[in-house]
Amino acid sequence: MKETELVGAQKTLSPVLKAKALDNRLPDPILGDEHAEQVMRLLDPGYDQRRFGTSQLGLAAVVRTKAHDDWARSFLAGHPDAVVLHLGCGLDARAYRIDPPATVDWYDLDYPAVIELRRRLLPPREHYTLIGSSVTDLTWLERIPRGRPVLMIAEGLVPYLTETDARRLLTSVVDAFPTGQIQIDTVPVWAWRTSKWDPTLRKYGTRFHCGFNDPAALAGWHPRLEYVDETPMYDSPILMAKAPANVRRMYRLVLLLPGMRRSTRIVRFRF
Repeated sequence: MKETELVGAQKTLSPVLKAKALDNRLPDPILGDEHAEQVMRLLDPGYDQRRFGTSQLGLAAVVRTKAHDDWARSFLAGHPDAVVLHLGCGLDARAYRIDPPATVDWYDLDYPAVIELRRRLLPPREHYTLIGSSVTDLTWLERIPRGRPVLMIAEGLVPYLTETDARRLLTSVVDAFPTGQIQIDTVPVWAWRTSKWDPTLRKYGTRFHCGFNDPAALAGWHPRLEYVDETPMYDSPILMAKAPANVRRMYRLVLLLPGMRRSTRIVRFRF
């Protein structure tokens, strides 16, 4: 880990990965990601294997990942010839968890330093390509085959983009493909505007750059884009059913705070 320098939002991949590793140690895990635990041990052999942290980058992030996985599996079941764009992939092992058929071409994209870590810590796959690039440098789209359905997954990414960059990304993907599904998560305007004081984000030297009180309105960015639905994160039934008792108590208290219940929205669009 020390050989690769991560900066800003890139650093948040570690606590998210740790949450997935700890989830895998639960008697009845939400995600059950063995790769996460293996990679976490390689990154930090002494990581605390006993408990989740109390930050918002805890078990709720595992719930977010599970929602994206479930939507992705459903889309790929109906589109076995799809191209998958997993943007801001971090060290997430989604391609290994979902294990799509060989007819699917999967692209994991993140900053070059993160992709370097992936090459060292995760095994290669067939029909699986790593791209080291900023997501906002849309020249990477030139490397992606067209004329097929596309599944774009941007988990934990959009709040770190400016609204201009987020809009350019989504509309460029819609323009490039005949049909597809776009999965993102967003924060409200208040969370964006107060993010510079958020202790978790400050710890990692980053902040949010956009927020949306009504993420369904993003469908208005392109005439072909249609809002489908959203799913909860902090008040997810699966979180309350499977989390350890101390974690459930923590989230019940968090949900008493104004605006927290829907402070992260996991949203699905189609075109």
